[in-house]
This record gives sequence, C-alpha cells and structure tokens, in this order.
Amino acid sequence: MRDTEQGNKIHNDKDFQGVNEHLLPEVPTGERKIEHVRLCLSEDVNAQGITAGFESYRFRHAALPELDFADIHLDTQFLGQDLRTPLLISSMTGGSEATGKINERLASVAEARGWSLGVGSVRAAVEKEELAASFSMRKFAPTIPIIANLGAVQLNYGFGREACQRAVNIAGASMLVLHLNGLQEIFQPEGNTNFSGLLRKIELLCREVSVPVGIKEVGWGIDGETAAKLYEAGVSFVDVAGAGGTSWVQVEKFRNADKVKRAAAEAFVDWGISTAECISEVRQMNPKGTIIGSGGLTSGVDAAKAIALGADLAGFGRSLLEAAVHSEEALHSRLAQVEFELRTAMFGVGAARPFDLQGTPRLIKTIK
Repeated sequence: MRDTEQGNKIHNDKDFQGVNEHLLPEVPTGERKIEHVRLCLSEDVNAQGITAGFESYRFRHAALPELDFADIHLDTQFLGQDLRTPLLISSMTGGSEATGKINERLASVAEARGWSLGVGSVRAAVEKEELAASFSMRKFAPTIPIIANLGAVQLNYGFGREACQRAVNIAGASMLVLHLNGLQEIFQPEGNTNFSGLLRKIELLCREVSVPVGIKEVGWGIDGETAAKLYEAGVSFVDVAGAGGTSWVQVEKFRNADKVKRAAAEAFVDWGISTAECISEVRQMNPKGTIIGSGGLTSGVDAAKAIALGADLAGFGRSLLEAAVHSEEALHSRLAQVEFELRTAMFGVGAARPFDLQGTPRLIKTIK
C-alpha cells in the first residue's frame, strides 16, 4: 500500500504519533508493531507475480434471481455462534498506545456493523503487562467474536497453556488463533525460526485452553493436506491466509540491515499459494472443516467468491488499515461498502443467505 499522503496523515495525527518514527532493527515486540503499520501504509509490500486468485473466477449472472434485494441478509453461524455478517477484520496490530487506538477503532466499528474481529499478536502483552490495554477490546466490542492471536512458533520458545490462556483473557477473546509465519520469522531481525515439532504441541494446546483454537497463515497460504493434519490434531478452524496480499518478507526487508537477507527477499516476492486455490483445496479435502478465507481480499465480490469456494468467513486485513487509521467514519464507510458489494453479488446469483452462496454452481473458473 504505497500512499505517502496517508503516511503523512498518520505522522501529523496526534492519536498515532510515533507510527512513522524510525525504529532500529532490534526493537521490542510492541514497537515492532508500530513499524509494521508504518511500512504497510508507506511502502510497496504487496506480493508480486502472484495474486489472490479471485480474478480467475466469475459469477454467472442470474437475470431472474426471484429475490427482493431487501430480503438479502448476511447473518450466518460460525462454530455455533450466530453472526450478523460472514466478515472478519483479520489480525492486524496492537502492542503500543498508537496501535492500541487503531484496535479500539476497529473493535468499535466491528461491533456496530457485526463483523468478527481478530487482534494482532498478543505476545507483546503476555510478555509486558503494561501493553495489555492495546489488545483488551471486549469493552469496545461486547457481543462480536474476538479472536486472540499468537505465533505458533512461540510454543517452542517458552509459551504453553498458561501463556496462551493469558492471551485469550487479555483480549477477552472467544477464540484463539495461532499464526504460522515461517518465512517472516526467517527475514525478521528478531525472528524465531524453530518450527520443529509444532503439530504435537498444537494438538496438546487444543485440549488445554478454554476456547476454540484455530490456525492461520500470514500470507503464503495453507494447503489441503496441511489443513487435514491440523483438523485431525483438534483445531476448530483454519484461516488459509493465502498469497496475493501483503508479503511479510517484503515488510521485514525494510526492517532488516542484513544485506544478504534484504537482497534475498526479492526471490520470495511471488512465493505462496493463492487464496482462492487454498480455499478450494482445503474445502475439497476437508468438507466438514471450518474455514476462514483471507489473504488479499479487497471487495465484497472477493468475499462472495471466497464464500462460494467454501469459506465460512471472509477476512479483510490491510485493505481496511488505511481507513482504520484515518477515522472511525472512514472505517464505517469502508465496511459498509464491502457489505453492500457482498449483498449485491448475492442478489446477482440468487443467494438470499451466505449459506446459499457456499458451493453455488454459478461460480465458474475462467482461467485454468
């Protein structure tokens, strides 16, 4: 997301003072999140040479939908919980006063509009109690699902049931998602790169914490076979978080002083499995699995395609960040646009509810 003007707005807005300040490569986790936000807004950190894949699919228009547009509703269920929309604000940030204000805005608007909310990695608050407020969103969003978030790799670096439960409690969360971000950790100056033996630890954790546990990628995708192993281990949902949106290798490239890693980052700019391919494959191999489709979604039509391919929820991340930083009004408008686009796409194929959209024969692949 290259937007110098928006970056200047952040720098000049006292609510987000410090987001554009230069940080050294070796920084505490909370401060690192400020730098991540700044880079996502001011630098070109998109994947290149690979897209989310939704342009390869088109809906066959239903000229006679036999529906009143007023009767198109977005209400659905996720893990047995009634939701007002099948839409999720994906895990983005937290860990500082500035990013905490972004989370507050995201939470308030998500509550008002009935979106689910994922917070950024709560690791910073687990390690430093004074950062907990930047993730504690339940008071701003009393009814919607909130998903706490930790790096799965932290299970190999001292985090166990107690730390994970603390992350859930800090966020007031309904669920916990563990993110898989191996390539990011490799290119991150502070990266933790021991991903060995995690499946067994994930399996044990699923039995130990008080809320459903899910697994997500961060932008390179989860394939059907890996998802099958995760479901078998006891995870309640998989967020495929496919390629085509933010490349966290590119984000970390800007933070890394290592010349070899900075140069090597260019070899991975097109790495990953497209989001559309992930959703389709995970659903085909795991017909009863609960799936979140995220990674490069920018519109309600993308969300409709994700749901039609098999996702239960459609997740939006960086495409909402600029509005979230700008103002609550801008964020309301952005989410309203996504909802309207989704409802219109549903009307265009004759689907009155998200359930009717899942698996619709009116989604066709146009590019082999």
